[in-house]
Amino acid sequence: MDYLYVKSLHIIFVITWFSGMFYQCRLFIYNREAQDKPEPEKSILKNQFDIMISRLLFGICWPSTVLTLIFGTWMLSFYPEIPTWLWIKIGMVLCLFAYQFSLHQLYRQQKSGVFSYTGNQLRMWNEVPTVFLVAIVMLVVVKQNISLVYGLGGLVAFVFLLMSAIRIYKSLREKKA
Repeated sequence: MDYLYVKSLHIIFVITWFSGMFYQCRLFIYNREAQDKPEPEKSILKNQFDIMISRLLFGICWPSTVLTLIFGTWMLSFYPEIPTWLWIKIGMVLCLFAYQFSLHQLYRQQKSGVFSYTGNQLRMWNEVPTVFLVAIVMLVVVKQNISLVYGLGGLVAFVFLLMSAIRIYKSLREKKA
């Protein structure tokens, strides 16, 4: 198969994988917050979220994760020598795989009725793939034209903005309540 077809399929499954990760963590937040509702609303919501999370995890997230890995590995076969920027990207992708496994652990905990994290903690956890998405896209597109200092500085500034937005959102929710 031609490199551009493999690359296209890789990008498609990266997009579906990220979409699944973003939505899955969002469902964890809603499921956690449903635990504060009175019965029977609490049980109804938990049952519905369990179904939605399970279908998302096993129907979209894991298949997309595996297909991203397959097509990404296949793309490596087109490189006679792997450049430095690609090694950095591979490292970030391995971190995303660890994140995906953490989402699976959260799924298992919530399915068994264990809610170890607050809605706000889960909101922060939901932003982890956003940071990786920005870093990976910038790395892949800009490659060696970006300096390490500016790249890391920009990433730190982006994380600071995300965390600030989460805190502002939390304070607005608390005022509303």
